[in-house]
Amino acid sequence: MTPPSPLASRLGFIAPFHVMSLLEQARQLEQQGHDVIHMEIGEPDFGTPPAIIQAGMAALQAGHTGYSPALGLPALREAIAEDYARRFGVQVPARRIVITAGASGALLLALAALVSPGKEVLLSDPAYPCNRHFVHLLEGRAVNLPVGPDSQYQLTADHLAQHWSADTVAALVATPSNPTGTLLSAEALAALNTAALARGGRLIVDEIYQGLVYDQAAHTALAQSDQLFVINSFSKYFQMTGWRLGWLVVPEAYLNAVNRLAQNIFIAASTPAQHAALAAFQPDTLSLLEQRRLELKSRRDALLPMLQQLGFRINSQPQGAFYVYADSSTLAGDCEALSARLLQQAHVAITPGIDFGQHRAREHVRFAYTVPVPRLEQMAERLRKVL
Repeated sequence: MTPPSPLASRLGFIAPFHVMSLLEQARQLEQQGHDVIHMEIGEPDFGTPPAIIQAGMAALQAGHTGYSPALGLPALREAIAEDYARRFGVQVPARRIVITAGASGALLLALAALVSPGKEVLLSDPAYPCNRHFVHLLEGRAVNLPVGPDSQYQLTADHLAQHWSADTVAALVATPSNPTGTLLSAEALAALNTAALARGGRLIVDEIYQGLVYDQAAHTALAQSDQLFVINSFSKYFQMTGWRLGWLVVPEAYLNAVNRLAQNIFIAASTPAQHAALAAFQPDTLSLLEQRRLELKSRRDALLPMLQQLGFRINSQPQGAFYVYADSSTLAGDCEALSARLLQQAHVAITPGIDFGQHRAREHVRFAYTVPVPRLEQMAERLRKVL
């Protein structure tokens, strides 16, 4: 038998999602007849709005199944530009909006345009793990900077001043963030962008949870500058996870490079999904999405005191997305063991903090409030019996 060829060295930097093992265990419990409360996966439970589904079906029936332009359907790029103007009062030329295969495709294009082998990208720790993995995929170096409640688990301009090196080309932030749900203010975004530009680099801002903000009006980093990259998605706010559609707002100087990358890496995003997404901006769809945003806010407001009463500490209240990053150190010394115990004994699935970085990671777990309030109450009662 011929031995397998050695794996590429980049695989040594790309870790698996620990939560996927828990998800598999959860599915086994369900096959055995147990009722599992799923709070581990970052996916809305509402389903895609009906108008979007109908638009997708109509596109298929009309034969819109061929390639679109590499940068996306012109009508969809215009619709996104109009949405920025309507919601935020920001004028973004449609030519700078690139439709991508999910937000992951947008991040890959931005990083591929900026990161050469050996170059550095500054990220927060904790953060969404695929961000650092994408940097390693491009043979760059992800510099994970420990952050905590003092900065709302976000990078600051001071972080960039302290850690930017001759090899640094970009800093990547998210607002609202995963796993903490915290926000960056307009002032903080402006300071970060200024700090990156002053050092010859760029700021990349992940805004995929942008519409899911609860205690203040949503805003966009594009109001601060046209020199940064902004990533967004139809997955979270518009609840189109399986349609795999996102977009990237690109500084003018990088448009040609991103166009060439998109042509070669993806050819184009899904054409039926793009036609479906045109319905995302219809008034009836936006009204439904607002109702769902308020429902998520009510879940957050119900969940926070439940967790605190159980002994979890909330060191920074989430202001957006649909996650609570909870300090579990008073309940257990190891988040992975705690997550496994809660799944096996309480049939509640959550995400261990080690999926999001290394800084105090084993002292935290993430709860996704993607289940209705009655299920949250069931969750709290089950955990109470175990803890």
